Amino acid sequence: MARDAEDTKRRLLEAAANEFAERGIAGARVDRIAAAAAANKALIYSYFGNKEDLFDAVFNALVVDTVEDVPIDADDLPGYAGRLFDHGQEQPQVLRLALWHSLERGGAAMPEAVVAANLGKVEAIAAAQRDGRITDRFPAGELMVLITGLSILGAPDLALTHFDGPEGLAERRRTVVESVRILITKDEK
Repeated sequence: MARDAEDTKRRLLEAAANEFAERGIAGARVDRIAAAAAANKALIYSYFGNKEDLFDAVFNALVVDTVEDVPIDADDLPGYAGRLFDHGQEQPQVLRLALWHSLERGGAAMPEAVVAANLGKVEAIAAAQRDGRITDRFPAGELMVLITGLSILGAPDLALTHFDGPEGLAERRRTVVESVRILITKDEK
């Protein structure tokens, strides 16, 4: 029975990720989520509480998965930015859910899983700065925001220019990686 419950939760989370990515929190419907998961709608409330808590569960899981799938390497932040860019291409739901979170929960505190994931990244960057491996012209937290922002804004859905197929996407990736390389390079004195 526990296996069935876990399988149902997994199906609900997958269906909810699709629904929230497409429609946001306000536009999502628990009826559609339950139908897509082939589950009883009452189970959403039983397992997750309400629609907002279900969104948080989906968002937290995707953030944790992203941190595990794309670990930071403070000695190769340009490579990290490239891998984060690639992950965004492979998992567009993550970016969409992050944007929906920002739009619909603007000003709200970030979930603990997101804070914890980013804290580890910021600490890795701060250590690289203390050791003199990368520039300290920007605070570690701001540098992390810049690196993440460059990686995200390179996504075709957010790009301000048109991509010309795979070549255009590859060029955008190269631009993201090189921009981060320039950003972290220590000033010559």
